[in-house]
Amino acid sequence: MTSTTSDLDAIQISGIRCYGYTGYFPEEQVLGQWFEVDLTIWMDLSVTGSDDQLENTLNYADVVERVTNLLETSRFKTIEKLNAVIIEAVLAFDPVQKVHSHLVKVSPPIPRFQGSIAISMTRTKGEPA
Repeated sequence: MTSTTSDLDAIQISGIRCYGYTGYFPEEQVLGQWFEVDLTIWMDLSVTGSDDQLENTLNYADVVERVTNLLETSRFKTIEKLNAVIIEAVLAFDPVQKVHSHLVKVSPPIPRFQGSIAISMTRTKGEPA
């Protein structure tokens, strides 16, 4: 029987916070700003739930390292593009079937605005970005 992403288990990684250089204004790509990412990663965790072996699951430390690297080194004009690249990178891990990424620009350079801006995207492996 083939499982669908709706009946998969999920790993949640919250609070990946890094200083990065994505933004429309030239100053954002030079001076940078803070970003935060929360991920939900769907995959089958039943084998690891039975055998307790790391090689049968996703090493979430590897995911955090990859996302951190993308946040710190990418220079895109839009956070939509940055978020799409993050999702593609997480989907590249073999056991991952589906990813939801919530990317927050913590302090966007908008006059008289004290809030944050967030982009949420969900993609399934094999689905066009």
